Amino acid sequence: MVGAALIGPELSPWQPEDIDWEAMQQGPSLTHPFGTDLVGRDLFVRTMIGARTSLSVAVIATLVSLGIGVPWGACAGYLGGRVDQIMMRIVDVLYGLPFILLVILLVVLFGRNPYLLFAALGAIFWLDLARIVRGQTLSIRQALYIEAARGLGASTRQILWRHIVPNITGPIIVFATLTLPSVILAESFISFLGLGVQEPNTSWGVLIADGTTTIESSPWMLIFPGSLLVITLWCCNTLGDRLNDYREEQQTSPYL
Repeated sequence: MVGAALIGPELSPWQPEDIDWEAMQQGPSLTHPFGTDLVGRDLFVRTMIGARTSLSVAVIATLVSLGIGVPWGACAGYLGGRVDQIMMRIVDVLYGLPFILLVILLVVLFGRNPYLLFAALGAIFWLDLARIVRGQTLSIRQALYIEAARGLGASTRQILWRHIVPNITGPIIVFATLTLPSVILAESFISFLGLGVQEPNTSWGVLIADGTTTIESSPWMLIFPGSLLVITLWCCNTLGDRLNDYREEQQTSPYL
């Protein structure tokens, strides 16, 4: 899917904003493999460009969530006590905020810039990751190698980044692969409501929103972007499950 998003538009003679005046709202053909939209723009190119936007937003938001959730959860789990309680109560408060209200607030603050908007949304998706990292940290903070590092005079920062975080990268990677489809769905939902990506830019959410208005007369406008969205979500979830299975096999292997 990433390869199609990168290479697909380069293989087509059409540009995202090119209008074929003789093929307005035309079904799939040799000239337009995915058909055209209401104004005659090639749907294949626009779908691939939309894939670039959706995948880019997912990667940005996932990296932001990793950058916040990993240190937050590791610090809370390792320090424990009152610090842990305060940090996790903050997480609980953020959990209670309505998602749509946050989206509207972010649109007001950052405008219609999609990358700033979804980078800010990445600051919301870190909540689950922080809890996972905290739980993993609590399970290993009393391990012998942690006690040895503490006895040798290692600072809290050194213990966190040299001993704790490297030993919990498995769950972090698995969670990151599962965060990608969540962000893609959030982007599609927000763009579907008209609060995300705006014309002349496009994304899968924008294309699906357009397709729902013409589903009876032009079903291809919904089928193609919707199918690619479903396939991508399935791939990300399958990748996360496979990585999780592999991690569990490595942990239970008698040869380790």
